Amino acid sequence: MRSMNDCFVRSLWLSENFEFMVVDSDGSAGGLICVWNPEVFQLKDCCSTKNFILLSGVFHQSFECVVILYAPNDAIRRKQLWDLIINIKSLFNTPWCIGGDFNGILRISERRGCTRSDRGMNNFNEFIDRMEFLDMPMLGRNFTWCNSFEGDTWSRIDRFLVNPIWLEKFGLKLWGLPRSISDHCLLLLMEDDRNWGPRPFRFLNAWTLHPKFLELVRRSWSENEIAGWQGIDL
Repeated sequence: MRSMNDCFVRSLWLSENFEFMVVDSDGSAGGLICVWNPEVFQLKDCCSTKNFILLSGVFHQSFECVVILYAPNDAIRRKQLWDLIINIKSLFNTPWCIGGDFNGILRISERRGCTRSDRGMNNFNEFIDRMEFLDMPMLGRNFTWCNSFEGDTWSRIDRFLVNPIWLEKFGLKLWGLPRSISDHCLLLLMEDDRNWGPRPFRFLNAWTLHPKFLELVRRSWSENEIAGWQGIDL
């Protein structure tokens, strides 16, 4: 077990078929549990605070790092958590995967009714940039939390952030599952190599502002000789 000033192990319990680590709740708030199959993930090191569980070990024959997180509601305390995780990262020099309830959004479109960015949003984006994470796009739904079953307020505050190496090794897809008794929906991060068909054609109008745009299009068009109708050429 790794010990630090601000990071400590709370509980690690073993059973015959699985292993799990627990951080106790603080009254009615928080509480974390992480369960894994030791045949899939072999634990080598771990640490925790009341806001996260960090597991480092061997996952499918490669060294990985997994963090399960529950962030504070307060923007200042979230910033302190981001700084702590950034400092810890140097102690676990492996590809990170971090997921959970971040209690914050990255962009205005992730909260219904949100009209402007705030300090918490800016801090969250800075944290992701410094950690060199990719935000996994979510399939199946746009939001992960609602304040009531009437659906007055919706936000995407739950997510998975991964090191790009994870996506190079695994065909990962993130699914948002239906809500049941919780005000959060479940997230399922799974390996999925199915072919979902060709991606739709996308064009950014800003490309036309580049001084060499037309020259590049003409050269590319003339250099490609493909038999077929013009739609295939395009």
